[in-house]
Amino acid sequence: MRVVGSQDYLQALLEAIRPGTREVLAFHDHRVGVIGTDPKLMLMPWDDHLVHRGDGVFESLKYVGRKLYQIDAHLRRMSTSCQAIHLEPPCPWEEVREAVIEVARAGNEPNGCIRILLGRGPGGFGIDPYESPVPSLYIVAYRLHMRPESAYEKGVTAIRTTVPAKQSWMATVKTTNYLPNVMMKREAVNRHADFPFCFDANGFLAESATENVALVDGEGRLVIPEFTNALAGTTLMRAVDLIKNDMPVTFKGVTEDEILNAREVMMLGTSFDAIGVVRYEDRPIHDARPGPVTRRLRELLTADLQRTGLVF
Repeated sequence: MRVVGSQDYLQALLEAIRPGTREVLAFHDHRVGVIGTDPKLMLMPWDDHLVHRGDGVFESLKYVGRKLYQIDAHLRRMSTSCQAIHLEPPCPWEEVREAVIEVARAGNEPNGCIRILLGRGPGGFGIDPYESPVPSLYIVAYRLHMRPESAYEKGVTAIRTTVPAKQSWMATVKTTNYLPNVMMKREAVNRHADFPFCFDANGFLAESATENVALVDGEGRLVIPEFTNALAGTTLMRAVDLIKNDMPVTFKGVTEDEILNAREVMMLGTSFDAIGVVRYEDRPIHDARPGPVTRRLRELLTADLQRTGLVF
């Protein structure tokens, strides 16, 4: 291999194979201080503890029709995650918020997703967090792939993953330590299912790989698994706020039998709002069709985005 200087290295970098470039719309590295649009230059320092230790937190939010949805709810949760791992952003939170808006605008597309990453920062390859003098902040806008309407009409499938739910102190903080989530998703794909469900040591349902699960029980209540070993999703909590005056809502431990006996089971997440689970472990949920509560929640969330989304 050749040993080269800066310009030759940059040229080689631009010529290197880079999967996923068509998905990236715009990006920002706080150290650099500008917004880039060439995905081949979207890089993190290798010695950022975010990269080699998973020492950081993140949030994902979407925008539709140039309206950012729940930006403040996501930033509030990110702030809570930062407090849990003793991390501060390299700038005031209001500047983080403004940077998110600017990156979305620079992406120059009406629909997309935003990923915000806050890391311990570059400084070494050790494990001591004090190795990193300045925290890192990365923001990227990328394409939002909306599911076709037929997917909502057909519903999705789920399995019980062999990967256990995370320990409580890890599960309730949105860190970049997502290896269990990756293994859960891999298992679901290999078993030809859409979503994996993980359970805690007591046999209670926790969450999916990147989404929350909810169900409608025989009494017509919206049942949310307790957040003991799961992350409180922004989409889920907003859905609860929107429907709590129309039906009873309860947070409780949920067993596998309750999933199989439910009137409805649904997934709630940023990219798709709400979608019905019609089969679990190859067994039908109720009549194996998405239910009315799932459809209603999706309608409420879609309308809420149009009403409250931040226009940029």
